[in-house]
Amino acid sequence: MTTLSTADLYDERGAELQSLSVQLQSVGGKAQFEGEIRTVRCLEDNALVRQVLATPGAGKVLVVDGGLSLRSALLGDLIAASAIENGWEGVVIFGAVRDRVTLGTLPLGVKALGSNPRKSTKTGAGALDETLVVDSVTFRPGAHIYCDEDGVLVER
Repeated sequence: MTTLSTADLYDERGAELQSLSVQLQSVGGKAQFEGEIRTVRCLEDNALVRQVLATPGAGKVLVVDGGLSLRSALLGDLIAASAIENGWEGVVIFGAVRDRVTLGTLPLGVKALGSNPRKSTKTGAGALDETLVVDSVTFRPGAHIYCDEDGVLVER
């Protein structure tokens, strides 16, 4: 983990980094986290999120394009606990989470648009490890992502 804040990192490496302007909420117990990107694209269905976070994730951050939907949660305390067991650094969700109070106590970085207690469907619809573009920022599997209280930076 870098000891630099995202602000200092951007000052040092600006041209090499993309800055996300979407204002995600920090809801996990770890405010600062970074790692190699893996991706899931899903809409109101968290089966692929659960599947990926149940695999070894040391040094990795899962970026989830939930279509910006807040109608149902894509991550809750049980899936977060699985992520921790498997060594994941964090999860960035362009969608909703649930169990916010518990998530805030767990040693996992979690950024999300908001929360909703409603469970998602679990059909497995979606895609794994595709390049995602959100807010003109490209999230490529294998690229590095940096997250803290100031925001999110992604290697170009």
